[in-house]
Amino acid sequence: MADSAEKALALLRDGSHFQWYVIPLFALVVYVYASEVERKNWSLVLAGLAFWGMDWFNEIWNGLVFHFTGYAPVWGTPGNGSALVLLIGLNIEITFMFAIAGIAFSKMLPADKKLKILGIPNRLLIAVVGAAFCVFVECLLNWVGALTWEYPWWSMGAPWLIFLFGYLTFFLVAFWVFDMEKLKSKIITVGIILGFDVLCLIVFMCILKWI
Repeated sequence: MADSAEKALALLRDGSHFQWYVIPLFALVVYVYASEVERKNWSLVLAGLAFWGMDWFNEIWNGLVFHFTGYAPVWGTPGNGSALVLLIGLNIEITFMFAIAGIAFSKMLPADKKLKILGIPNRLLIAVVGAAFCVFVECLLNWVGALTWEYPWWSMGAPWLIFLFGYLTFFLVAFWVFDMEKLKSKIITVGIILGFDVLCLIVFMCILKWI
């Protein structure tokens, strides 16, 4: 087992590391969603939940990679600074960030979804730029040791998979949900994403205890 994985595993769901700053962070997430609900910005709310749900899907398969390899997850969070490590590559601070990131980036979308910027469809351009920015932040986190990578194909020297599957899919799915014509379609899509995440957590975490 990689040293980083062993450290992250030792912190997994250990409530003794709780810090009170979690409460204002949670309040911030609630406030962001409450503000959009008050304005009935359902497209933003559901785009944010879709983004968050996509991250949970990634975190689940990342945990399964560690279970089946016994070596390391694709990414890990072994730092002692977290108030709670939820999954081996996900702490509570990260999940709060992802919970509002989808709303923040969706607010940048032009009203005209057919508008092109520099000849590129605006949704695609914002998704690419947003994903590239997130990869840059991940590289900084890896550099300071807060986020660890143990596989050469998922590293600072080969960031392509991080870009494509670590982030671009989040943006594309969130923007796709945002642009759906019918509210019912948005709700069903987000329900499927979050429902699948919950099912996987029940099976792989609660029952089988693999992640």
